[in-house]
Amino acid sequence: MLRFNENNEIIREEDYNGILVGLQLKEDISKSMDELEGLAEAAGITVLGQVIQSLDKPNTATFIGSGKVKEIAEMCENMEADTVIFDSELSGAQLRNLEDAFGVRVIDRTILILDIFAGRATSREGKLQVELAQLKYRLPRLTGFGKSLSRLGGGIGTRGPGEKKLETDRRHIEGRIEDIKEELRKAGKTRSIQRAGREKSGVPVVALVGYTNSGKSAIMNRLLAMSDREDKQVMEKNMLFATLDTSHREIQLESGDRFILIDTVGFVSKLPHSLIEAFKSTLEEVLYADLLVHVVDSSCEDREFQIKVTDKVIGEIGAAGKDKIMAYNKSDLVDELPIDATGSEYVCLSALTGDNIEELIEKITGHIFGDRVNATMLIPYDRGDITSYLCSNARIERMEYENEGTVIEGSFEKSDYMKYSAYVREDI
Repeated sequence: MLRFNENNEIIREEDYNGILVGLQLKEDISKSMDELEGLAEAAGITVLGQVIQSLDKPNTATFIGSGKVKEIAEMCENMEADTVIFDSELSGAQLRNLEDAFGVRVIDRTILILDIFAGRATSREGKLQVELAQLKYRLPRLTGFGKSLSRLGGGIGTRGPGEKKLETDRRHIEGRIEDIKEELRKAGKTRSIQRAGREKSGVPVVALVGYTNSGKSAIMNRLLAMSDREDKQVMEKNMLFATLDTSHREIQLESGDRFILIDTVGFVSKLPHSLIEAFKSTLEEVLYADLLVHVVDSSCEDREFQIKVTDKVIGEIGAAGKDKIMAYNKSDLVDELPIDATGSEYVCLSALTGDNIEELIEKITGHIFGDRVNATMLIPYDRGDITSYLCSNARIERMEYENEGTVIEGSFEKSDYMKYSAYVREDI
């Protein structure tokens, strides 16, 4: 079984050699297979080769055809592979049948992603979310997993709940699932209270979203450095799923404006549904953001594919209609900058060198502060309803109590400024 040190670097206890297998039904899966190779390498597996078969539909018993099963079995023996990784989800019966045929461990993309997540989750909530996703995925596959574990012991795909959990009865696992859900519900309530506090303060929220390893954490750290808050920087590393836990940081601009920046978990194609469901409470932070910054690795040849995957996941969590800025990161690694074709506002930048970071800030502030007006108002004491409303909806910088009423100085939505313009004072 793989372990990770405090820097999220893989500590190899064993060397794993794997063969990747994909089933092409209609659409080309070459990009998905290349991504699967990256995921395998992130889990510490040396990829020996890829096998792609074209069929009209999957084989019920073995997913691929019988001829390919024999071919891959021979490859495993000749190449000394100990793991076969499928690009699609397999049923418990398929896992069992394929392991019988190959004589080595068989896992699918979902098991692989869940294993990586299990190794890199650091917070209590993150670990619970991954365990929930693992248990919900494995519950209908107990038969297939049971045989696999009893024969092959530890390894990729066994991190988290572990062998003991999988050998207990279904009721016990279902009970554990309910226990985790309850703990996550409590964590969700805490997050809701924190979110309500941010909303009451009137501080806008900007969420960084994008494909894994596109540079979201690097952009957050660059903005924190510009705010003289290096002590609040988050971990960044050139690897898939380097960070899983959602981070919140306050960004203070030279203008005095401030906003909350959220760094979310990176996306990947065919992200397991069970994982999206488990992380939904965390991803809900995106739903409440005032603006999304979609970070793209401009040096990646498959960036258009990655953009589509991210947009798909954003849609699945109900945030497709959010205001969005496309941030093409890593511009220092390309000779010709990509041209955005999504119709969204965009900027090409480098979090590493700082190029065009100021332009990104300008675009962000244009979105979240563009309709605000700085002013001072004097609200009579008999209009406490207005004072209460402005306290909840304006960004208050100063509040004092004078003989004539309450002085409120701050930044107001343009519509609120026009509505209460009669109370604007310039002599206070």
